[in-house]
Amino acid sequence: MSHRAAHPLILGAHLSISGGLWRALERAAELRCTAVQIFTHNQVQWRVPRLTNEVAEHFRSTNLALGPFVLAAHASYLLNLASPNRALRERSIRALVSEVKRCAALRIPTLVLHPGAHMGAGEAHGLGRIARALERVLRATQGARVFIALENTAGQGSGLGYRFEQIAALFAGVSDPGRLRICFDTAHALAAGYDFRTREGYTAMWDEIERLIGLRNLAIFHLNDSLKVAGSRVDRHTHIGRGEIGREPFAWILADPRFVAVPKVIETPKENEMDRKNLALLRRLARPR
Repeated sequence: MSHRAAHPLILGAHLSISGGLWRALERAAELRCTAVQIFTHNQVQWRVPRLTNEVAEHFRSTNLALGPFVLAAHASYLLNLASPNRALRERSIRALVSEVKRCAALRIPTLVLHPGAHMGAGEAHGLGRIARALERVLRATQGARVFIALENTAGQGSGLGYRFEQIAALFAGVSDPGRLRICFDTAHALAAGYDFRTREGYTAMWDEIERLIGLRNLAIFHLNDSLKVAGSRVDRHTHIGRGEIGREPFAWILADPRFVAVPKVIETPKENEMDRKNLALLRRLARPR
């Protein structure tokens, strides 16, 4: 029986692919997930093993057998489309093209990407480099049924994408943004200075996103509490309800009818069965009151 039939909430976690890509799906079934996010390869290595037809087919068949789950992948943390170093930028573009193609083969419809860091070159220069890089990636992967979801960031260091105006500029900076989407990370938003812990702040933030980007472009949520205070520009995730966000804003997101069909995954610390506990808490918060 499909887990989704029993659990209509599209909720899950970023899960390990240790032992094989399909192992993440087995772990998802054990956690009663209906959504799963993975890395399609080791995220801290440039060398990427070839994805064989056999591995791709096993992943796809496992997804059908155990789910089907709503799938997403996260691009490697090594990629930096904004880098002023041309060699690194070119390497990042090639790697992102490869990741999109891997997602297409695995039938993963959403690839989450941190936009990039300008490394001291300035935000305007960095955003321009990202837009030009995305244009090349989209053209090189025409026909792939994969959306690139630009993730809002905390703005740590020279990281871009911490203001929704910046993400809107990237949408505007490509000739055909039809395959671009956004990933909303709760911890990053708070750390970047969007205080959505009051009803007024919550409403104002979503109104701004609708105006700048459009909620129709929201592909996935990362539900994480923030270890650091609002506006800190420091990216540190913690467990749901144990950080600066608290429980109530998560309940608002889970109850918001605009987001019912949007998958939600946790990226909280992996310790002491905490995935199971965080997911259980979110399921409780999602229940009608």
